[in-house]
Amino acid sequence: MMKQESLFDPVPETPTRHGSSADGLDALCRTAIECRKCRLAERRKSVVFGEGNPKAGLFVIGEAPGADEDAQGRPFVGRSGQLLDKILLAIGFERKDVYIGNIIKCRPPENRNPLPDEIECCKPWLMEQLEIVRPKVLLLLGRVAANTILENTQSMGSMRSKLIRWNGFDCFVTYHPAALLRNPNWKRLCWEDVQMLRAHYDKVCPNG
Repeated sequence: MMKQESLFDPVPETPTRHGSSADGLDALCRTAIECRKCRLAERRKSVVFGEGNPKAGLFVIGEAPGADEDAQGRPFVGRSGQLLDKILLAIGFERKDVYIGNIIKCRPPENRNPLPDEIECCKPWLMEQLEIVRPKVLLLLGRVAANTILENTQSMGSMRSKLIRWNGFDCFVTYHPAALLRNPNWKRLCWEDVQMLRAHYDKVCPNG
């Protein structure tokens, strides 16, 4: 186990392994990349569908792709992605062990928050991903992702540091890596959240 203070150093990206068990996700991705249901399709370079272990016990959900993600077609790359990788490694997960996605699959202009109608158009893709992967635990990164999934308007302070059960999933909420880069004083709180998640994960997924 790594220490909190080592969480925030750069870490190399880990390639994702895909196998025949990912057929359902691959088919869904082929459909999703043709989606033009909302205005975000007009300016996108990529549909950032998601990646990772198609049988993951842990599914990580962020808000929306940024410029790096739009350019590469992968979720959580660049500085935020390096930080997320480090956080996961600190609690014993490699990137290939989990599944990573976003509420929105296309980048909003200037990285603004997704609009309600954009979320409404895109959320079904995520719901289908969850149905295929069937994880035990969800890690919701940031208020937008948490409010969208949990269907509430609560603050980060009221959602984090506890287990929240939603639609058969065990959910934990913590700060988005981009927010941690802007607000280093939240790192300790994030560390507490992910330690709590790991302890719970070991109970519900004892075989890893």
